[in-house]
This record gives sequence, structure tokens and C-alpha cells, in this order.
Amino acid sequence: MQPSTQLSNQLAGFDYKPTQSATIAIICGGPSSEAEVSRSSAKQVAEALAPHYQKVELVELDKNLPAKLVALNADVVFPCLHGSPGEDGTIQGMLDIMQIPYVGSGVKASACAMDKAVTKHILRPAGVPLAKELVLEQEEPVSESVARIQSILGDHVVIKPLGQGSARGVSFCKGADEIREGIELAYQYENRLMIESFVIGKEITAGVIEGKNGPEVLPVLEIRTPEGSWYDFEHRYTPGLSEHIVPAPLPEQQYQKIQEVTLIAHQLLGCEDLSRSDFVVPEKGDPIFVEINTIPGMTPTSLLPDEAKAVGISFEQLMIGFIERALKRS
Repeated sequence: MQPSTQLSNQLAGFDYKPTQSATIAIICGGPSSEAEVSRSSAKQVAEALAPHYQKVELVELDKNLPAKLVALNADVVFPCLHGSPGEDGTIQGMLDIMQIPYVGSGVKASACAMDKAVTKHILRPAGVPLAKELVLEQEEPVSESVARIQSILGDHVVIKPLGQGSARGVSFCKGADEIREGIELAYQYENRLMIESFVIGKEITAGVIEGKNGPEVLPVLEIRTPEGSWYDFEHRYTPGLSEHIVPAPLPEQQYQKIQEVTLIAHQLLGCEDLSRSDFVVPEKGDPIFVEINTIPGMTPTSLLPDEAKAVGISFEQLMIGFIERALKRS
């Protein structure tokens, strides 16, 4: 299908009626560094769904999770989990074994999207514009890693853990000393790192939601933060520290390219229900794909809900649609 710059008839294809008798479990928390963000997302989702369903329960991710879901007799699960083990396919595999339908992508898509190197490996043959990168393993001495980075990527790079989200452990580095510090910081989160050449541009994102008419790309959104800052953890989750502009004021060619790549990424990775792809867009030339999120945030400052709102889909309608799609898969 060809991506469109707006959803046809706005609400067409996403006007689901709630199955009021359903019991819904919203999983949140866990050991991830993003656990508090997860709980914030889950609270928002629960408040949106509670008026429309018989029972909506928040369920904390711990070793007793399977027993809790059995006791609750959950009809469907909404995993509001960010980072590992909630976004990497682990929870999805458990739910598949328990035969409980859930919102979002399955095991394979979740695992591939969570690993930034695997994502690039899948998308590169499709011609998706990507920054040049290399992967570091913690076994390599840091001094050797710094030399290799400078030799292959130059002096100005972005360092990030391979499987973290919410900008955890990410550094923008210039020169050997900053690169060394960035590596040491990122290893506090994970023992495999992605190093990318630095690209100057706007921070842009676009989501996909799947409705009755199949996957459609939501309007492209630009994220703006105060001068001298970027969209780090603080600016993502502190109200007032970032501005969301929908639709993003971009040249038509770049705007359409973002929507095209967003749909390609969603489909090539085999995502279901929803995803959100992030980009850096230089002043001229192709938008550079950064990563894809299979469980985008649903907090008060999150991006995908704002994109849906721009085409007339309220947060409640969005959440109901995801639940109903999951129920139909049962």
C-alpha cells in the first residue's frame, strides 16, 4: 500500500466498539531502567479503558506475573512495557504460550526491533537511508574501541546501547575523550553498543496504526526542545520541556519519504497494531532512519497519541481500537 499524508476520513477504520464484558490486564513496571515510564503509560491506558470494559487491572511485571494473569482470567493483555524484558519479545513469548492475546507486535518483530543493529540489517537492503554504524562488544578494550570508531566513523559520533529506549545511555561525542566517556556510560546499561556517525538535523517521528483498513501512517511530528538541548530522558517526560508540532513543517519530498520509510519499517519487521519510527532530518537530502519502537510510550508527553489526535482519533478511541484488534486475534 502507498502511505498517505493523512488517514482517510480521519476516523474511518478505527471506529471500534468496546467488548464491554472483557477483562483487561495492563502489564507495567519490571526491572527495566524505564520502569517508571512504563507505569506512567499504564496509568494513562487504564484510565482511558476503565469506563468501557468490565475489568481493567494494572499488573506489575515480576516472577508471579503468569499466576496473576491466570487468577485475573484476563481476556487480553496490554503490555505497557519499555525496554527489556517487555519490549524484546520475552513477555510476548510467555503470552503466546499462555494463549492470551495481547496488543502489539509478536516475538520476532519485538526482538528484531529492540536490537538496533538487527533492525538496520533488515532495513538496509530495502534502501532505507541509515547513518553509518559499527557495533561494540564490552570485551574489546575501550582504547581499541575509540581508535576503531575514529578510524571508521570519524571524530563526531552518537553512542547508544543496542537495546535501550528513552535515550538511556545515549551520548553525542566529539573527540577521543568524549567518545571514551560515552562508551563507559553506555556500558552501564548494556554490554553491546551501537556507534553511529553524527547527523545534524531535526528530530522527527511518525507512527503507524493498524485499523480495519490495514496499516496507515499517522501525520509526521517534529520534536522541538530548547536551544542547546536534545530529546533526552528529561525532555521526553517532563511536561513543558518539549514541543510537538503536527504536521511537521518539512518539504513535501522529505515528509513523504518519512511516511514511506515508516510504513516499510513497520511491515518489514512484521510489526502489528502500532509502531513508531524515529528520524533525524537534515536540512537537505533524505531523512535518516534512527530506530523503530514496537511499544511507543502512552504517557501524557508521548508522541504517537499526539499524532493520532491530529487526525481526530482520541486517546480513548486509540486504546479501544488496540484492545479490540487483540481480542479478535483470540
